[in-house]
Amino acid sequence: MTDAENRIWYYLRNRRLSGYKFIRQHVIGIYIVDFVCREKKLNVEIDGSQHMDAVDYDLRRSQYLECRGYRVVRIWNHDVFKNIQGVMDSVLHELEIVPHASPSSPTLLP
Repeated sequence: MTDAENRIWYYLRNRRLSGYKFIRQHVIGIYIVDFVCREKKLNVEIDGSQHMDAVDYDLRRSQYLECRGYRVVRIWNHDVFKNIQGVMDSVLHELEIVPHASPSSPTLLP
């Protein structure tokens, strides 16, 4: 895991975020996701500068997950380090909103 993934994992593990259970590096079909709350079908992805070159791959991956009922939240590495409380507030908000009836494009936080 990257430094940013390790940092956010500290806040997600052991039900630290309002009791929601997250799993890291979890396989969903043909992809390995960074973090997932299966109860809420919320996938949290941490993106760094390397992801600028992977826009098409990320889009296909998000579409694959959304077709299986998952919502995808993308968070930039620098936000994890500069505004972890804002990031966690945004993730919690995504967990607590009612999912849309139809899949939409991935959410970029914050």
